[in-house]
This record gives sequence, C-alpha cells and structure tokens, in this order.
Amino acid sequence: MSVLKTAALAATAVMLAAAPSATWAAGSGYHVIDKVSGPDGRWDYVRVDTRNNRVLLTHGANVMAIDLATKAVSSFDQGAILHDAMPVNGGSEVLVTHGGTATAVFIDAKTGAAVATVETGKGPDAAAFDTKTGLVLVMDHAGGQITLIDPKTHKLAGTIDVGGDLEAAATDGTGKAYVNVENKNEIVAVDLIGKKVLGHWALAGCDGPTGLAYDAADKLLIAACDGTTAVVDAKSGKVLQTLATGKGADGIAFDAKQKLAFVPAGEAGTMSIIAFSGRKGTIVDTVPTQVGARTIALDERTGRVYLPTATFGPSPTAGGRPTLKPGSFQVLVVGK
Repeated sequence: MSVLKTAALAATAVMLAAAPSATWAAGSGYHVIDKVSGPDGRWDYVRVDTRNNRVLLTHGANVMAIDLATKAVSSFDQGAILHDAMPVNGGSEVLVTHGGTATAVFIDAKTGAAVATVETGKGPDAAAFDTKTGLVLVMDHAGGQITLIDPKTHKLAGTIDVGGDLEAAATDGTGKAYVNVENKNEIVAVDLIGKKVLGHWALAGCDGPTGLAYDAADKLLIAACDGTTAVVDAKSGKVLQTLATGKGADGIAFDAKQKLAFVPAGEAGTMSIIAFSGRKGTIVDTVPTQVGARTIALDERTGRVYLPTATFGPSPTAGGRPTLKPGSFQVLVVGK
C-alpha cells in the first residue's frame, strides 16, 4: 500500500472517530418547543402511544392522556400509587402498574374500562415488553422480582427472582432482558425463556441506576444514573464509558434512527444528549428543561421527547417531599 493511500486511510479514520463532535459542533438544535398543561398531581413514567397518537403518563390517581393532534387532555383508570402505563396488544390495551395494590391492570385503550387484573410482586413499578416471548415484564421494585405476564391471555406467566430495588428494564429481542437494580448499582441480565438470572454486572461509577435503554445496532446498554450515564457492553457486562450527566435522572430515551440518547436530569433541570458512533458516546448538547423533569418518552416518528414536570415549593416537614405549586403541572415537548 502506498504512503499516500496509508495517509488517506488514516485521515479518514480520524474523521470517523471525530464524527459525533464534528456533526454536532453547532449543538443539536433540540429545545423546548411546546408545553402542555394538565391537572395537579405527582407523576412517574411517560409513554408515547403511537397507535392512538397520544402521550400517556401515570399522574396522581389516574393515567393522563394527551392527544398529540389536538393537545386535549383526558384521563382514565383510578388507583393508588400508579407507576407505568404501557400500550400493549398493538395499542388496543394499556397495562397500568398499581404499586398500592401490587397488581397490573389491563385497560381498554378506547373506553378506559378495566379488562383484567393480574397480581404481581410487591411494589410493581416499570414495565417492558419482549418481542421474542411476547411477554410483559413488570419490575417489582419492593419485591425484587420480575413478574412475567402474557398480555394476550392476561395471565401470569412466571416470575424471576432478581433481588434489590428494581427499576427500568430493556429487552434485546432474543429472549434476554436487562434490569437496573437501583440500590445495588448493578444491571442484572436475565433469560426470559429459561426464567433465570444470567449475571449480575456491577456499574462502577454509577450511583442509583434508573432509566435503561438498549442500542440493538451496537449491542450496548445505556444506563441513566444519578449524575452519570454508563455505557455497557450487553454481552460481557463491561462498563465501556461513564459520562458526566445531570443529577436527578429517572429515565432515558434512545433514538435508534439518529443514534441519540436523551438523559433528563430532574435536579439539574437539564437534558443531556449523547450521540453514538463506533460504540462510543459523546455528549453533544445539554438542553435546558425544568427542575423536576426526570422521566422521558420518545416519539420515534418525530424524534421529539416528552418530559412531565411541575414547579416545586418547600417541604412542609423537615426532610419531606417538596410541595407542588398548584396549577404548575405541564409536559414539556422538546424537539427541533
């Protein structure tokens, strides 16, 4: 090979390695483009229901729905300590995790009526869906187990004992799943077909992992921690990178088309955007959002993300939860 060809290839390699920073040198262009107000109340996970063109989030004692065409706000389901509202069965139903009653409730997406109730472990929190087995995973935050449910029959399909305070999970489409264990600073890999734990992977440099995303193209797990984001090899469990992101994360969204991860920081009032190239992540933007904006949902059709939040006041008791300013709840829409 000639010296000129060698030099050209070397220059190309350097450009490819620098691609994320070069491409996003002027910033991502993401910013808050809209705000949708809703009734008062605390919230948890948020989802985009593409079939019905709406955003769903557990909000107070209800599931709040925002029609993306009209911005009209409605609600359905009622219960204590709702955590996740995930579209299932092609969007014809919504599975809602009820932390107060240790159940998962299936709701008719059109009528809002309860269709079926399945008992879970203690403190059902986040949910996920596995395309290989066709099962729903419910992470029992207080019970340390994954409850498996067949969404078509509304029947319990088994459990997997993991241990610890379970947060979000991600599936890889081959029958494997990964779940964040918040109080142990680890990811646990599980075999959904064999219903067993495959391994416990320590997340060095990660405190309190909550949100978790899977990059199928690069076989990476991206875990949102408190002040950092960990990039993990999904095969070996090795931490490949630890990136400094904002404090107070409780979710993450990954756009496979753009190869971008969005990490909201509720304490910092910002959202980090991480671009991936060659299995490496680079922070390309830090977007101002609002204090309290800690959970997130991506609309894969538009690339927009949705973050619920509100304005907080002081806690009425020492060490207690801060109060919410009446009339301040809203969902931020961040896009270009």
